[in-house]
Amino acid sequence: MGRGRVQLKRIEDKTSRQVSFSKRRSGLLKKANELAVLCDAEVGLIIFSAKGKLYEYSSPSSMEKIIQRHREFSDAERDVKKGDLGSQYQHHPNMPHRQLEEFARPESNAELMEIAQRYLNEANVNQLNLSGLEQLEKNLDEALRQTMSKKANLMMDMLTKLHEKVHL
Repeated sequence: MGRGRVQLKRIEDKTSRQVSFSKRRSGLLKKANELAVLCDAEVGLIIFSAKGKLYEYSSPSSMEKIIQRHREFSDAERDVKKGDLGSQYQHHPNMPHRQLEEFARPESNAELMEIAQRYLNEANVNQLNLSGLEQLEKNLDEALRQTMSKKANLMMDMLTKLHEKVHL
């Protein structure tokens, strides 16, 4: 037997609100842990109660590492959307500016492979430290994700056009 839909509005009774907060907080923390363990994901969860008490969960990596990674990703994503990769270059001095530009906007899988191969063959990859190599890997993953997303969108557009032709 399933539960009914819960109306989303503030619970007026203070005791009921606290009980609900406590149960839902534990359920959310449990789900965060399950996601981290089952899917090998980095999860960071921060909850502040109404009284300002802090509850947090982080997967095996530390919360600071997750927050720093989030900041870097947000900054890089914002810079790519604005077309300004200068601040990204400041965060990652081991990576040449032209490399960041190329990874930010790959046109196709072939171009992505060509860019990756070029940088892996260059001598400067041998000079990168661990964080530089990790950043290169992240850039490759992000570029691949963007390419796959663009490919999926193009395929959906093609399917839509085919359906329109069939209906005509």
